[in-house]
Amino acid sequence: MVKSVKGPLLAAVLTAGLIGSPVGEAVAQASSPDQIAGVWESEDGNIKLEMFDAGETYAARVLYGKLLVEADGKTFKKDTLNPDPNLRSRSLDRAVLVSNLKWDGADGRWEGGNFYSGATGQTHSAQAALVSGKLELRAYRGTTILGRTMVLRRMQ
Repeated sequence: MVKSVKGPLLAAVLTAGLIGSPVGEAVAQASSPDQIAGVWESEDGNIKLEMFDAGETYAARVLYGKLLVEADGKTFKKDTLNPDPNLRSRSLDRAVLVSNLKWDGADGRWEGGNFYSGATGQTHSAQAALVSGKLELRAYRGTTILGRTMVLRRMQ
């Protein structure tokens, strides 16, 4: 059973397209760390990420986020909730939201990463796995049970 996260984090996570199935319940299908690279979109279309090789880790930049754009649906908002005052005036357009995902070949998934929510200004732990051809990206606080999983389908 997944415990719920309360407050603005829950609303932001759910609206961004995250759902409550934990990563790794099904056997991960990735056999190579590079399988994560590419453009991925949430099943509801609320977020689109470009996963890329960042050296010894993998990261993702936002290409679209329903909560990250203005009412016109095109112009990205500023990162006004960032805890670093020097970053609050930057646009969220192509901002790196996922960082430091490290491939764990034994488990067939990426672990030890961070997920930054431009909608809340908070950073959470992250892990990812390929399950049935889809990318399950899990953001959590403390333990993986205290989080949400975003299911993404490959666009490119």
